[in-house]
Amino acid sequence: MDHLKAKIRHVPDFPKPGILFYDITTLLSDQQGFRDTVDALAAPYMGEDIDQVVGIESRGFILGAAVATTLGCGFVPIRKPGKLPAASFRESYNLEYGTDALEIHQDACAGNQRILVVDDVLATGGTARAAVDLVKKAGGKVLGVAFLIELDFLNGRAKLPGEPVYSVLRY
Repeated sequence: MDHLKAKIRHVPDFPKPGILFYDITTLLSDQQGFRDTVDALAAPYMGEDIDQVVGIESRGFILGAAVATTLGCGFVPIRKPGKLPAASFRESYNLEYGTDALEIHQDACAGNQRILVVDDVLATGGTARAAVDLVKKAGGKVLGVAFLIELDFLNGRAKLPGEPVYSVLRY
């Protein structure tokens, strides 16, 4: 997967000093890189009878929708608060300096649907944990949590005990 890593731009001191940001827009804009990324995210789940891919706002929308198309299933967005028009579940999570929240429509995964959660980066794990909890509140069964990038040094997997986590690239 080094060819994918080579297409990711590294931006030092963004969004604040001391942070190295992995900018995937350069990877997504490359036709073959984007295709290879989607294929790599979908590969472990081919033949798993996934009902829905859930993508986390916002880059998870891009990757998740493409993975859903590849797997031949539906797509469900998890959004920031106040963005979904129908009745929603909300899950709050901690950030370095405060809290944030995510929402999912209450009927998004009803009936014990088989769900794959997709996002771009697994960092500290708070966002992913909130997304998994939302899927379960909405009645879904999480079959996997897939990321393009996992930042091992932040130990985000620790917030997802018992969940099958898959990452294409690890730093």
